[in-house]
Amino acid sequence: MDMFTTTDTHLTFLRTQIASTESQLRTLKAQLAQAELSAQTARQLHEAYQGGFPAEWIEETLGALDDSSERDIARKLRQDGGFEGAPTPAPAAVAVPVLDAGGAKARAGRWPLADEEYKRYGRQMIMPEIGLHGQLRLKNAKVLVVGLGGLGCPAAAYLAGAGVGTLGLMDGDTVEVSNLHRQIAHKVRTVGGMKVDSAVEFLQAYVKLQTFASSSPSDLVCSLNPNVKYAPYRSHLSPDKAVAIFERYDLVLDCTDHPTSRYLISDACVLAGKPLVSASALKTEGQLLVLNNPPRAPGDASSGPCYRCIFPKPPPADAIQSCGEGGILGPVVGVMGVLQALEAIRLLTAKPPAPPPMTDWMDLSMDSTPPVTPEVKPTMLMFSAYNTPQFRSVRLRSRRTDCAACSYQATVTQHSLTTGSTDYIAFCGSTTPLDPLPPESRISARDFARLPTDGSNILIDVRDETQYSICALRGSTNIPWNGNAEAWVQDAVKRGVMSGYEDGRERFVVCRLGNDSQLVVRAVREWLGSAVRVREIEGGFRAWREGVDRSWPKY
Repeated sequence: MDMFTTTDTHLTFLRTQIASTESQLRTLKAQLAQAELSAQTARQLHEAYQGGFPAEWIEETLGALDDSSERDIARKLRQDGGFEGAPTPAPAAVAVPVLDAGGAKARAGRWPLADEEYKRYGRQMIMPEIGLHGQLRLKNAKVLVVGLGGLGCPAAAYLAGAGVGTLGLMDGDTVEVSNLHRQIAHKVRTVGGMKVDSAVEFLQAYVKLQTFASSSPSDLVCSLNPNVKYAPYRSHLSPDKAVAIFERYDLVLDCTDHPTSRYLISDACVLAGKPLVSASALKTEGQLLVLNNPPRAPGDASSGPCYRCIFPKPPPADAIQSCGEGGILGPVVGVMGVLQALEAIRLLTAKPPAPPPMTDWMDLSMDSTPPVTPEVKPTMLMFSAYNTPQFRSVRLRSRRTDCAACSYQATVTQHSLTTGSTDYIAFCGSTTPLDPLPPESRISARDFARLPTDGSNILIDVRDETQYSICALRGSTNIPWNGNAEAWVQDAVKRGVMSGYEDGRERFVVCRLGNDSQLVVRAVREWLGSAVRVREIEGGFRAWREGVDRSWPKY
């Protein structure tokens, strides 16, 4: 019995070895088929291009033929800059050659892009700045757009049109009617909905395609670019999740409009090792910055500055104007958003540096000096719609040696973000609320409307001349508040509205929202004393519309 048991054990062992060997053989055959297919494709690409296909593009081009491959362009930049080590090679993927009905390799196995993609992107691919190599990098790229307002809408549209493979879209706001004159992805039908959903709907809008040969509609097709994948984030960026989200992308666009978000996005890009394209716009002017480019280790002076390097301290919170307060011209913010998309495309399609010429191709010694990458000169592009020239560029400083985010002694870390110890609201400050005037110095809009209009009182409108020309109450005097109490009082006295106040007439001050009018009342009391009877209309013209005249323009 022992002899039979030994024989059975030996047979089982042999069968196991044979099965294992056959499995390895199948794997080797599949890998051989994949290698032969890649080699043939490389030869076909080489033959298809006059002068030969650039050797440094072969690997990236072949990678695009496998839809399951994920290529991280920013990781490549970080490895080149020494930010992180080279990745561990993954096992070779097994791919079966695609055959057509006749058994020959299909066209998809020869060319890295589909026939429709060559037609779609042909006008930009024929330029040497893009080419096939650049188009493939766009196709494999992942870009995150933070903020889907006047900047983010055109930026996302042009990136999708250019063929960026994956677009992340992040915004926690809803669409308002006042957005529609400049935020081109939103429309009347989406007012009240999330900006992210409105933007995705705009970018993925499906239409019935009508052919010229027939009036019957074909299948639904995406009206912009069906090759783009969208990842929506229906919330504002939070410090505890910022780095984890940014690590999924190659590039980040800051399309927000407040210092707290700008510092957070810049800090997270430094920690995640991602380049950042940042822009801003207000009234008729805009600014564009490319930050943390190339993304390198903290303390590496060869990398570009971060937002904190340029603006170590935020501006006073009371000095910050929003678009609702200072105004914005739609094409101005649109220009800046388009420029953001352009900078993103430039970064993503940048050609790899040419290797140095070698006298002997077999010389693999480690003593050779690596090529020196040209230093990136950080600049700020400034745009002013009503100036000549409209564009000018300002040279920026490099990384600060004492920067809190990108220097050797950085205090902003991933731990400080995730734990909340880096408080961006406290760092940027908050606006100081006005101490309300005492009740005897105020009057409601409804009570003011009941006063006689026989000239027994004086109404002073302190909005600027542009707003005063939009709408004004009959008989009011416009003396714009300029922030200088003494100068304003002197102007009011010169204009006659504050002189001769012994006549017993009462002065009433009104503004747009009820803030500047309180400052004016305080200025009058400070410089002319309490003998002047002056009150402010609570809530300004916003309260006037809500409580007195519903037809009053709301702007």
